[in-house]
Amino acid sequence: MELTAFLFDFILHIDKHLEVFVASYGAWVYALLFLIIFVETGVVVMPFLPGDSLLFVVGAMCGVGLLSFPLALGLLFAAAVLGNHSNYTIGHYFGPKVFQWENSRVFNKAAFNQAHAFYERYGGITIVVARFMPFLRTFAPFVAGVTQMTRSKFMLYDIGGGALWVGSIVTLGYFFGNVAFVKEHLDKIIWAMILIPGLVILLGGWRARRRAIGSVAKQP
Repeated sequence: MELTAFLFDFILHIDKHLEVFVASYGAWVYALLFLIIFVETGVVVMPFLPGDSLLFVVGAMCGVGLLSFPLALGLLFAAAVLGNHSNYTIGHYFGPKVFQWENSRVFNKAAFNQAHAFYERYGGITIVVARFMPFLRTFAPFVAGVTQMTRSKFMLYDIGGGALWVGSIVTLGYFFGNVAFVKEHLDKIIWAMILIPGLVILLGGWRARRRAIGSVAKQP
């Protein structure tokens, strides 16, 4: 329970936590940022770590000179690409047997199924689109590995999606993260970053399920 409370506090007040870390440990914050993004995108059982909100806050901190914009951008891009590639490799190793795994505390079967349905419908572009959707972001490269997408094709989407995700959100934070209105309502903005993409995923999954049920019902 204490860990859950800490994670919620860390996600919603990530700006304050990072400021304290920078003040206490200096350049080591770059290693922490790299680790969080790598684990969030590269370990299929860690989809709850902050992604979008972290990138936005990092951009804001770069905007006031607490962090180096080019260094943060390069490291986070590398973490996002390497994390996705790690996740793809794990999925490629386990292969189709993943479909038989049961939901558990370490494996979210529902999130996996949603990512798989999204991938089946949209193909490789899922790797790019999923970058902006919590949970789906963690499972999309894993699904690509399970379905045996070629590594060269995956890398193309991985690099393009990573550059778009990290570059756009960090840059937005850099230019707008220190605007008075944004700073005052940062907790609400972070909630929006978490909830809105999640609702989009749930709506897409519900519509896909309805179509699947409808197609089965029409069969003679």
